[in-house]
Amino acid sequence: MKWFKLQQLKSRRPQMRKQAVAKLVAEEGAKAVDHLLPFVADPDSGVRKEVVRALGQTKDERALTALIHALRDVDGDVREAAVVALAQLDNQRAIEPLTRALGDPRHEVRWRAVRALDALGWQPANDEQEVLRAIAAGEFSKAASVGPAAVERLAAALRDERNPKRRMVVEALGQVGERYCVASESCAFDIIGGKLLREIEPGELVSIGARGIESREVVKGARRAFCVFEHIYFARPDSLVDGQLVYATRERMGEELAREHPAAGADCVFSVPDSSNAMALGFAETSGLKLEHALIRNHYVGRTFINPTQASRNAKVKIKFNPVREVLAGKKVVVVDDSLVRGTTSRELVQMIRQAGAREVHFRVASAPITGPCYYGIDTPQRRELIASGNSVEEIRRFIEADSLGYLSEEGMLNAVANGGDPQRLYCTACFTGKYPVVREEAVEAAAAVASS
Repeated sequence: MKWFKLQQLKSRRPQMRKQAVAKLVAEEGAKAVDHLLPFVADPDSGVRKEVVRALGQTKDERALTALIHALRDVDGDVREAAVVALAQLDNQRAIEPLTRALGDPRHEVRWRAVRALDALGWQPANDEQEVLRAIAAGEFSKAASVGPAAVERLAAALRDERNPKRRMVVEALGQVGERYCVASESCAFDIIGGKLLREIEPGELVSIGARGIESREVVKGARRAFCVFEHIYFARPDSLVDGQLVYATRERMGEELAREHPAAGADCVFSVPDSSNAMALGFAETSGLKLEHALIRNHYVGRTFINPTQASRNAKVKIKFNPVREVLAGKKVVVVDDSLVRGTTSRELVQMIRQAGAREVHFRVASAPITGPCYYGIDTPQRRELIASGNSVEEIRRFIEADSLGYLSEEGMLNAVANGGDPQRLYCTACFTGKYPVVREEAVEAAAAVASS
């Protein structure tokens, strides 16, 4: 039986390898460690996570080095599992790497690192470590009370100029009557009857107290590398981001897309709601095509691209969208979406639209091809799961079964977002270009992979 499980570990199917790991540990315990250690570097993140969890269950010190290495894994789930596993080993040698994990970009990793360190009896050795621990635990008031050592760390937590995505999601400063407030997006102030005063700058620390608003630049000469995907997908269209209305930037993307990839002979255009609504409007106005509402969205279903399994993503697409047959029947249609990640959602949509009676389906994407993962807090797939990382536009078109496919170019995307500014200076485009603004080991490897493909 043991020989059979070892053979399963070499299977080409990740699910088979995961099952073999679980069975091997259940039956062999610590004896399984030597067989499991090589698979900490398995190409599949699900297998790596299962191996890391299994090594923790063995409570064998031989797993320590491998688990410390797993704290640097590109996948957040693997890093989180490594923290839990190190806590299970109950080894004082794990304290130093767990302390470094307090600065992990993923909240769950930082939070579990705090719990693991507490269980090991760790005490912060200085003010900086005290601040790190408090921020990781979400105890921001405690962090602020530490003193001068808190200033730069809190500034990084509020808005890190080196990190395109938000850590503590504080971007905008507003006012309601005589009171001040902060939020991740300006639209939050509208809901509570407030107004936007200004956006918080990279490297800026804003404090609100009895003396009103005080601001200081704690990181001098902070460069900008704002996540361009905020404009494409994440931010609400009624928010102001970097001084621009998101709705307007998305409309400009649609206009650029229509100029770059017109669809001659099409009868109408419609969006994949909701983030691409303004993009479809811009496409319609520039192309002269009639704008329709041919896909009705169920607003009680969340985002599909972050669901863990393909089956759950497919099921959610069918629940999330319903095509309007009376609008689509016999038509040549243009579908505008904000982005294309794995391609599986787009393929489901194209099939649904054809089944509803459309004669031709022309798919247009209002952003450039996504070729690399994000390492700054967004749970995007690994590079090999991104369809554009290893396939041409024509190969992707065949996969999603569209009659034609057009992506907005990187230049067109940045021109629409920058609106006259310098896009190379303002935005992070790592997921499209492989140019990561933060020099991290996994980011360098991803950039090299993009360059060599």
